[in-house]
Amino acid sequence: MKTLLNVIWLLLAGVWMAIGYVVAGILCFIFIITIPFGIASFRMANYALWPFGRTVVRDPGAGAMSLLGNIIWLLIAGIWLAIGHIATGIALCLTVIGIPLGIASFKMVPVSLLPLGAQIVPSDSPAATGIYPQQYGNPQQFR
Repeated sequence: MKTLLNVIWLLLAGVWMAIGYVVAGILCFIFIITIPFGIASFRMANYALWPFGRTVVRDPGAGAMSLLGNIIWLLIAGIWLAIGHIATGIALCLTVIGIPLGIASFKMVPVSLLPLGAQIVPSDSPAATGIYPQQYGNPQQFR
């Protein structure tokens, strides 16, 4: 079922939202100081292409620099990408078949606003249930 939803999502909304993230990422790479934002944007583009079966969890170890970066991201690109997700979600919810896709689009709004300090993990991973790599012996299994 996840694959079917992902394919429908890809055709109706995923490509366009991913293009928005890629454009934001390229713009961030032009200015050297915003390269971390570009990396986060490309990560979000990947998530925007294939969202079902994955979830976003906040890293409890993200510090003050992540907060500062999120504020800068919010002003530069976050608001525009969030508006894109909201508009896409509303358009998808106009049909019965598109309602699950619209809900998925609305779930991406918080991470499009504040991507730093967030990790995209498979829905069935321990991190998705609130267990973080620091609580396990092998942090590499989450990368």
